[in-house]
Amino acid sequence: MATKPPSTDIDETRMHVSRPKKVAVGVPAVLHALQIANEQMGVKRSVQTLMRVNQKDGFDCPGCAWPEEDKRHVAEFCENGAKAVAEEATLRRVGPAFFAAHSVEELRTHDDWWLGQQGRLTHPMLLEEGDSHYRPVSWDDALRIVADELRAVDEPAETVFYTSGRTSNEAAFLYQLLVRGVGTNNLPDCSNMCHESSGSALTETIGIGKGTVSIEDIHEADLLIVAGQNPGTNHPRMLSALEKAKQRGARVIAVNPLPEAGLMRFENPQTVRGVAFGGTKIADRFVQVRAGGDQALFQAIGKHLLEAEAADGDVLDHDFIAEHTSGFDAYRQAMTDAAWPELVKATGLPEKTLRKIGEEVRTSTSTIVCWAMGLTQHKHSVPTLRDVVNVLLLQGNIGRPGAGVCPVRGHSNVQGDRTVGIYEKPAEEFLAALDREFSFRAPREHGFDTVEAIRAMRDGRVRFFMGMGGNFVSATPDTAVVEAAMARVDLTVHVSTKLNRSHAVTGRRALILPTLGRTDRDRRGGAEQRVTVEDSMGAVHASRGRLAPPSEELLSEVAIVARLCALVFGGGSSPATAPVSHGGDAERGLPEHGEIEEPRVTPVKTAVRQANNVPQADWAALEADYALIRSHIERTIPGFEDFETRIQKGRTFFLPNGPRDARRFATVDGKARFTANPLEYPHIPRGRLLLQTLRSHDQYNTTIYGKDDRYRGIHDGRRVVLVNTKDIQNLGFAEDEIVDLVSEWVRPDGSLEERRADEFRIVAYNTPKGNAAAYYPETNVLVPLDSVADVSGTPTSKAVIVRLERRA
Repeated sequence: MATKPPSTDIDETRMHVSRPKKVAVGVPAVLHALQIANEQMGVKRSVQTLMRVNQKDGFDCPGCAWPEEDKRHVAEFCENGAKAVAEEATLRRVGPAFFAAHSVEELRTHDDWWLGQQGRLTHPMLLEEGDSHYRPVSWDDALRIVADELRAVDEPAETVFYTSGRTSNEAAFLYQLLVRGVGTNNLPDCSNMCHESSGSALTETIGIGKGTVSIEDIHEADLLIVAGQNPGTNHPRMLSALEKAKQRGARVIAVNPLPEAGLMRFENPQTVRGVAFGGTKIADRFVQVRAGGDQALFQAIGKHLLEAEAADGDVLDHDFIAEHTSGFDAYRQAMTDAAWPELVKATGLPEKTLRKIGEEVRTSTSTIVCWAMGLTQHKHSVPTLRDVVNVLLLQGNIGRPGAGVCPVRGHSNVQGDRTVGIYEKPAEEFLAALDREFSFRAPREHGFDTVEAIRAMRDGRVRFFMGMGGNFVSATPDTAVVEAAMARVDLTVHVSTKLNRSHAVTGRRALILPTLGRTDRDRRGGAEQRVTVEDSMGAVHASRGRLAPPSEELLSEVAIVARLCALVFGGGSSPATAPVSHGGDAERGLPEHGEIEEPRVTPVKTAVRQANNVPQADWAALEADYALIRSHIERTIPGFEDFETRIQKGRTFFLPNGPRDARRFATVDGKARFTANPLEYPHIPRGRLLLQTLRSHDQYNTTIYGKDDRYRGIHDGRRVVLVNTKDIQNLGFAEDEIVDLVSEWVRPDGSLEERRADEFRIVAYNTPKGNAAAYYPETNVLVPLDSVADVSGTPTSKAVIVRLERRA
């Protein structure tokens, strides 16, 4: 039986600590997942829904982007995937009565957990300037408000369109077309805050901003280095792939400041061994590197390989280096000049340990390096990842089985969104293809990334903000600045499935547009529609929800964007006032609504685009049949040829990947590029700590599923800071003491900025001396907006200098 949502926020006074776990998943994970599913959905709905997750005839998990094998298990989901599905398929509802009972001011006082637990949004809601409460509004009025606002802006750059990684390929493709039709490339997305550093480094060095491995390569690798990543919490199904690799003889090196249970031992609940015989040891070696010391680690590996080659030979792949790479001599000289004492200082590891790691790489026949936010959210993240590529190039570990780069994406379709055009710096080839396909000229000037968009809002240069999914306010850095920036915008629009903090931190006017989720049936044009997603390894497959939607008032993301295109650009009908048909009435034994054809909409001549230079399409037809959108994608983006046929019957196809497919590198010189990167690492002032923000186990991005982080031994609370025992003593504090966290950031002009997060409990933890960790979004307030990675612009959320202050 599903339960009611909580009536209060998390009570941090109830927080308690136990010993961290040394094993992940197992029966406790299954029981916890089923408990949350039952609370949100009830038993019957839970079983029906979870059996469809990641199945060929089912829906793609709204959680992470880890791929599936061609042969699927009957339960093809993990604990956190089950939580994500439960949160979306919940029976809890947030309708007009809820908003009538809760003012916006009250909603601001609640934490992210309480907000997310209230349930699914059911009706479009409008907050007028000066009002205290949202009120319901018709779809017709809501979408016309958006169109009118777009008409009112003076310049295209005054509009910002954000995208989360949940958006399907079809919706994202239409969305970027809407934005470019308005006349801007202001398309910030969640990639800007997570793997933008990966894309920047990989595009420069191997010519593609994606990984080069498949799930089969993971299984076949001889050595897997998992760096700056916690798969036990963030990508639990990855543990099954690592287990299979281990069973085939692979070695695994875990590189992280914190020991993570999932990389110690994995009890696979789908096997007898996992349930009854203690599971599988995953990491053969745990390398407890200092936060930000990963570049030094990979330089140490490269230096060791080059020294071994000079001493013994037969270490490097000379044929590959000669035929497929450039820049080797400069890199070799840089590593010759690199000093072992400096590498030791940066990593916090003895030279003997660094050489042992290098020796494991030397003896490997095929190596894959996997990474996530631990490597991408530092000022020097791009050089760090260039040095990851350098190590792999030395032995030809790109473009052959069991070898390559594996940036593990966080959200389910964040990579697909980028593929179909969600990017503020689009390539000319893509824009030219859009021009041909839709008979207009797309804007060429680069737009705002996420940080640049916040700066523009802060400075009063943005009048309109639209978020396609996500929780922008809680996901971004420098929370106080972001909230003040949002308040300066004339209209904020959020397309959402559930309530979140971004609905309580608004512009002068605000709209909430409720939308279908992955689990929901999407019936349009008299037929059930499907969408597609791209996983973390470049594979595309279909997704189709089967549940009756939470409300007959919901529109799909595709329908919302298509109707906006019709209102803004004209062309084809836009049934904005038509009842929505999802098949939900039929499922309850009631007659279905029919689709209603509306007359053509007069094009809106916006101030930002002339009516003769807007995309040309029959928007109503695209809304009614998503296959037509896929045909546009097929004709616009290489690799999607024969799109519709290739996704039939649950089939998956891989997009082209030059380095993987043919050792073809679309770089400036057509070769994979060695790079010589000066060594960088954080320097921590005396009496200070280097803080990294991270997720708890009961969390996915900004969605808080529960109050626990059981693998780290944190229960019934989130406001904790994990600190080395010696640091606690040396700084004059005691375990369990309540402190404020104060971040210190020195601006380029030498001035000092401070930010404060109040009331965190000190927890003694196994972290390198000088390093600390705490959960986001609670600590996003400490991350300076202008502290970003070089080249990529990613916020430096894993490198925040803080001091602890005793509460008065």
